[in-house]
Amino acid sequence: MPEQSAEAPRPRPQYGEYATPEEQRARIQSPSAGAPHPHPVLPHTAPSHMPPPTVPATTAAARPTRTADRVITFALLVYGLVTVLSAVPQLWDFTGFAQTWMRVAGIDATFTNTAQGDLWGRVAALVFIGGWLLTAVLSWLSVRARRLSWWIPLVGAIVTFIVATVCLTVPLLGDPAIVSHFAR
Repeated sequence: MPEQSAEAPRPRPQYGEYATPEEQRARIQSPSAGAPHPHPVLPHTAPSHMPPPTVPATTAAARPTRTADRVITFALLVYGLVTVLSAVPQLWDFTGFAQTWMRVAGIDATFTNTAQGDLWGRVAALVFIGGWLLTAVLSWLSVRARRLSWWIPLVGAIVTFIVATVCLTVPLLGDPAIVSHFAR
């Protein structure tokens, strides 16, 4: 590089050139007399006419609205509500439900474990109602916070169905006709 005189200031470094630490400190302490630069020119950065890189959203208001996620989330919740509303009356009358289940399963007998069936059928109905309500509340909170929410109704349905299935299995396996059918 050619030697520069002490009176003539060194020209501003071009993109890709390095400034010495002393030159950087001098620039920081005394900005150029020209127009102020909104973005300081640092080594290894783009020229000052380039826009700064975008920063990820840090507040709920700055996050995307996720319209498709909302539609899918609420559609799954509506589907779950229809399922719960159709299942609860069937489970409340567990003897009728068990008799239909036995006919579909090919068991030619009458369901006799009615006392236990009524209790566990109503518990399963309450599990369906509580599971849907909890899933709806968690989904609503997640949608309001503008977080990805479509998976909450799916997980809520899976967990609710597992717990309700356990509740329904107890009285079904307590019936002698069903046990003897599966024992064969």
